[in-house]
Amino acid sequence: MAEKIKLFLLDAVRRVDWVLLLCTSVLSVISLVTVYGAVDNFGMSKLKMQFAMTVLGVILTFIVANLDYHLILDRLWLFMLIFSVGLLGLTLVAGDTGAGMETNNKSWLTIPIVGIAIQPSEFVKITFICTFAKHLHTVRASINKFKTLLLLGVHALLIVGLILVSGDLGVALVYMALVLIMLFCAGLHWGYFAGVGAAIAVAFPFLWDFLATYQQDRIVVGFNPELDPKDKGWQPLLSKQCIENGGLFGVGWQNGGDYEELTASHTDFILATVCEKFGFLGGLLVIVTLAVLVMRILWIGRQASHDYGMLIAVGVAAVIIAQTLENVGMCLAILPVVGITLPFLSCGGSSLLATYILVGMVHSVKSHKPARRLWE
Repeated sequence: MAEKIKLFLLDAVRRVDWVLLLCTSVLSVISLVTVYGAVDNFGMSKLKMQFAMTVLGVILTFIVANLDYHLILDRLWLFMLIFSVGLLGLTLVAGDTGAGMETNNKSWLTIPIVGIAIQPSEFVKITFICTFAKHLHTVRASINKFKTLLLLGVHALLIVGLILVSGDLGVALVYMALVLIMLFCAGLHWGYFAGVGAAIAVAFPFLWDFLATYQQDRIVVGFNPELDPKDKGWQPLLSKQCIENGGLFGVGWQNGGDYEELTASHTDFILATVCEKFGFLGGLLVIVTLAVLVMRILWIGRQASHDYGMLIAVGVAAVIIAQTLENVGMCLAILPVVGITLPFLSCGGSSLLATYILVGMVHSVKSHKPARRLWE
């Protein structure tokens, strides 16, 4: 019996891609060390939560890596879609803004009895990538036909629309980037992208009026924080100052700094905290590790190039790319502040756990890749 358990565990470990595991581990260690070094400012509860979610995330990575995504998705794709729509719909009805939020977004849902608040849109990324990848793979031969594209649009709009209605523009932008990248990699003709781009450019003046005032302020000031340095531009400008203060080697692991005055320095602006404590080299390590992580994910997707596992990998890479670019842009005061976490770095149970599961899906794609390719 003991020998069987040993063999089972060894087989489970073999299914994990060690490059992915190393990258996620490096990022999580940097996060934990940063939060520990700023525990007097962040609070012990943030450190405990980040550590607990990291441990749980690693465990879930091994579990998901050993699940055959073909068996699960082929049988449960419709349930996943219904679950996604239902969960986001429930959040609209019974959700709230979360503690200390200045917006009216209904992005958080409190689980009864246990009283834990989760951000459903983070977990819906998992099911949406799976169902959209399955849909794209099913219609791959006719993807450029209008009827096919219309049904794909309905599929995407069911999810993105609910998130937009909730008021969470930042998360909605990540989903939009995810949809566009998956469509492109599935073979959608470039003409459609050009047409959508032209339509957005024409419709933008009209869409602008539908945005809430605080969202408009974030966008305008986001591209030029100096317009309102004492209010809407204060966060990104202070974040930029934190990064500059770090210099090459940083002010020190447990030393204080301007990050102590920065709102959300443990979540949306965690990169500013990392750079102030560990300098340019610390920030560079984060960016390089995320880049290696994305390249490895895309390489794994390439190995499953005739299977919807490829599209799952592309979807996960798209999420990490979109969130990283927007988050880094916020921290450098060159993009609007829209409330986007930095993968594996930002404090936040929902975001961290969901991202671990997403990468776990890529482990599964690698360990259960098809035996042959179309051109073989």
